[in-house]
Amino acid sequence: MTPRLMLAAASSGSGKTTIACAILQALTRMGEHPVSFKCGPDYIDPMFHRQVLGVPSRNLDLFFSDEATAAYLLQKNSENFSLAFIEGVMGYYDGIATTTEASSWQLAKATQTPVVLVLNCKGMSVSIAAQLGGYLSYQPDSQIKGVILNQVSKSIYPEIKALIEQRYDVAVCGYMPKMSDCSLESRHLGLVTAEEIGDLQQRLEKLGEQAMQTIDLPLLLKIAAQAPALAIPPVQLPAPNPTPLRIGVARDKAFSFYYADNLELLEQLGAQLVEFSPLHDPQLPDDLDGLLLGGGYPELYADTLSQNRTLMAQIKASLQNGLPCIAECGGFQYLCEQLEGADSKSYSMVGFLPGSSFRTPSLRRFGYVRLTAQKDNLLCKKGEGFAAHEFHYWDSQHCGNGCIAQKPCRRSSWECVVCDENFWAGYPHLYFYANVQMAKNFLNRCNRFHTQKEGK
Repeated sequence: MTPRLMLAAASSGSGKTTIACAILQALTRMGEHPVSFKCGPDYIDPMFHRQVLGVPSRNLDLFFSDEATAAYLLQKNSENFSLAFIEGVMGYYDGIATTTEASSWQLAKATQTPVVLVLNCKGMSVSIAAQLGGYLSYQPDSQIKGVILNQVSKSIYPEIKALIEQRYDVAVCGYMPKMSDCSLESRHLGLVTAEEIGDLQQRLEKLGEQAMQTIDLPLLLKIAAQAPALAIPPVQLPAPNPTPLRIGVARDKAFSFYYADNLELLEQLGAQLVEFSPLHDPQLPDDLDGLLLGGGYPELYADTLSQNRTLMAQIKASLQNGLPCIAECGGFQYLCEQLEGADSKSYSMVGFLPGSSFRTPSLRRFGYVRLTAQKDNLLCKKGEGFAAHEFHYWDSQHCGNGCIAQKPCRRSSWECVVCDENFWAGYPHLYFYANVQMAKNFLNRCNRFHTQKEGK
């Protein structure tokens, strides 16, 4: 199996993402061919790795899927690469609520992946070793094999390195000095995608150069090569549809949130994915059997979207004629009558769904949910359900009542999702490996539409 390594952190804000990008940039320069994975449901980091670093990237999430499925996807998607590089999420042991469920540690343990921990050392010296000791001893199988010290000066690094190696059986893999002009965390503070950050490539080049000077990259590769082989059986999938089904996928700057494994699973089950741009294309691709409207930032491009009236009219007519459709978050907002743009102006959208979507003062929903259907629908039967995820600042006048969303480890729940036998739309983001049958159910309905269309 491909050598693998997880870069985790003691806490959010430790500089993990910046150092992950520095390492990937440096490894690529060295001639390595890495593939990256993000622990958790975040779309932005994988987009960042793909679009800016040119490194293929996917998600691994133990709330969405069981351990065997996550290990299978890691193994499957690492083939033909020289290194599988996993970026952790939050603090290393932080999972759902106050548990370790779906934490970086649980993923490392499930996949037997060695971990290099990033410590933010600002304002510490000897306490760095004490903090590391806590992480090493909190679980007997911590998986931590190395550590990188962030925001450490060149002069003090040798002393801290010696202090750690005298006390612990862990490799000190280098350090990064304070580089405030190269921080990447700003992209998470607002509705900004990786491709829209100025001078980004120059910052990454500088980070890669620094990593080559102060991080022991050969040592990281040595640790990764020590990961044991995994014997993981493939996930059993339903039989693919015998007839290729043309599924339109909205993809541009306004609609960019798609899990790569979702799209590939649809293809494995018989879908032919045809991309189009709601921003620029005057009409849908020809002869569609289904439609995917993913999440993204339509509120940033509401003016341009609203001017493409021909396409919006065609989408509305197609849905009224029974074209099966999944619309998640931004895609859901696009189908409403009105959308408040980031400029606080209201713009006309497709109008298939009543009401408007509007900005709220703060993050409206954030985190994992378990969805349970309150009626039969495009993806599942009444009473069935699956894991999902919400993250949105905007809200809607009509979020739907097709499902109950329940927060894990919490009592809070709410109604959401507009759905029927042809349609599924709402703020929750879906991950098909949470329940492979929902992808199959979607394509079964697309096949019925295809058959009815061909019979006319």
